[in-house]
Amino acid sequence: MKRKEKSLRADRRNKIKENSLLDRIYDIVNYIILFLYAFICIYPFYYIFINTISNNKISESGGVIFYPKGIHLQNYIDAFRIPGLGQATLVSLSRTVLGTALTVVTAAFLGYMFTRESMFKRKLWYRIVVITMYFNAGIIPWYLTMMNLGLTNNFLGYILPTIISPFYIILTKTYIESTPKEIQEAAECDGAKVLTIFFRIMLPICKPILATVAIFAAVGHWNSFQDTLLLMTQEKYYTLQFLLYRYLQSSQSLSSIVNATAGSSEAMLANAQTQTSIRMTVTIIVALPIILVYPFFQRFFSKGIMLGAVKG
Repeated sequence: MKRKEKSLRADRRNKIKENSLLDRIYDIVNYIILFLYAFICIYPFYYIFINTISNNKISESGGVIFYPKGIHLQNYIDAFRIPGLGQATLVSLSRTVLGTALTVVTAAFLGYMFTRESMFKRKLWYRIVVITMYFNAGIIPWYLTMMNLGLTNNFLGYILPTIISPFYIILTKTYIESTPKEIQEAAECDGAKVLTIFFRIMLPICKPILATVAIFAAVGHWNSFQDTLLLMTQEKYYTLQFLLYRYLQSSQSLSSIVNATAGSSEAMLANAQTQTSIRMTVTIIVALPIILVYPFFQRFFSKGIMLGAVKG
């Protein structure tokens, strides 16, 4: 019996050692794969950044790959001399803040109302909203509609068409359906009306999904340039992304303009703007605000998107 017990204990120890060895191998392989994936995701942005602070001649020849060479910040100083950059930044910030706020409030309110059985013909209205996700008239009818509504060369052309988004409404509605109905029923028993329940009870509960919607809406507004291309002909309504689009199309002429306004000192001539430096510097300037904002919403993102996508 003692021999059997000893052999069983030995077998268990061997299994534990084998399992621990397999676990270590799995962890090492897993870390390597995750590191490579993270590197693939981060490196393009890192590559663009190190090229913006490197010697422009070296960068133009492709000599900057893993670390900067001839570090300087002249590219960013010169970038702010680009005509119209300040106005475009203001337009982009304004449309992002205002558009995101209205989209979030609208998605939250309609998502809440579509969960209330007392809403008149709520299933019909919900289907009408959802069907627009699958069918649209196309760009030309859309443009004609915007023109007839007076939204060409109008800042509201950035805001009004994006206020109601079926995808965000579905996310919010599904999230609200996952919350206990007893909360709303208790508030109704205390005499609370629809708006009171929405603003004082449902909005605080829906913070995770609203933060998720805010991220999606903000990124969409900040990155949008097609609506500017189709609707706006006056430069005062140009967005930062549209300027980036134009500059990427004419980076050679833009680099000449920047070099002409930068001066002619020896240091400036050594870091004269090129097509590559213009493209990469403007790309960093455009992408940086969203990158800085995202970490503040990230803690809500996973919870919000999971609970908003799957009921319960």
